[in-house]
Formats: sequence, structure tokens, C-alpha cells
Amino acid sequence: MEAPWYVAHTRPRAEKKVAEYFRQEGWITELPLYASLKVYRGKRVTFYKTLFPGYLFVRLPEGQVPRARQNQHVAQILVPPDQAEFAGQLEAILAALNGEREIRVAPAVLVGKSVRIIQGPLRGVEGVVVERMGVLEVVLRLDFIAQGAAVRVAADELELI
Repeated sequence: MEAPWYVAHTRPRAEKKVAEYFRQEGWITELPLYASLKVYRGKRVTFYKTLFPGYLFVRLPEGQVPRARQNQHVAQILVPPDQAEFAGQLEAILAALNGEREIRVAPAVLVGKSVRIIQGPLRGVEGVVVERMGVLEVVLRLDFIAQGAAVRVAADELELI
């Protein structure tokens, strides 16, 4: 039987360090990365960024959770409530990363979540998701002087706060 999956919540920008430590311990580790291309003075440079900043996935043998927590870059070890569902979802994400399609994090922009607009003329405005319509459009409640105002904003122009 395979060891169960755990989610290691790391300190900021420490995912790769923790992944290397876990691999040195002999534990199966998955750190989903995606390629990010930047152009500097005509040079094309590819960086590999973590798909889920602050998280990596590890199979820990019985009794090894305390040892995993001892790493100074690990903030917390989380236990997925449904191992089969988690394993299936992780497998699907890893398969998508191995494909030829572009992939990026899709924040859970759900009704009731607080968000900030990150692009366009309303950049910096904060609100609460009131309604979600389709894949890319949400309606926000923006509290201007204790009044409500609805505005349609593409989901990729939002960040969770």
C-alpha cells in the first residue's frame, strides 16, 4: 500500500527547498511547476514557477509527519480528508502540466469571497463577489460611501484577499 498524500504548507518562496529536503529523505514529492517566459533585452529566459505558491504534495510513510514538520521552511502539514479524491485531482493537474497546453492558477473566485481588482481602471478597488456568471465574469459589490455599486469584471482581473 502506498503512503498517504499530505499537503506541505511552506513558508513564502520555500517550496523548492522543502521539495529538495523531502526528496533527500526519500519521500515521494510533487511540486507542480509551470514555465514562465520572460524577455530581457532580447534574451528569452524561462523560469519555472510553482503552480500553487506555498504548497507542495508529499507521500509520507506512517510516523513521518513529525519529521516533515521539523524542517524550518514547513509551516504546516495538512491532511486531505479524501485520499482517493485528492490523488485523482493531483493526477489530473500533473497530466495537464505534462501536456502542451498553457496552465496557470485559477483562484477560487466564489460568491461571498473578498477580492481586489488587479487590472484596468478600477485597479485596487476591493469588493465582495455577489454573483458569478459563466467562466470569466463576476459581479462585485463595491462599497462606495456605504452604497452598493455593481460592476462586471473578468475573473482573471481579480485576486483573492
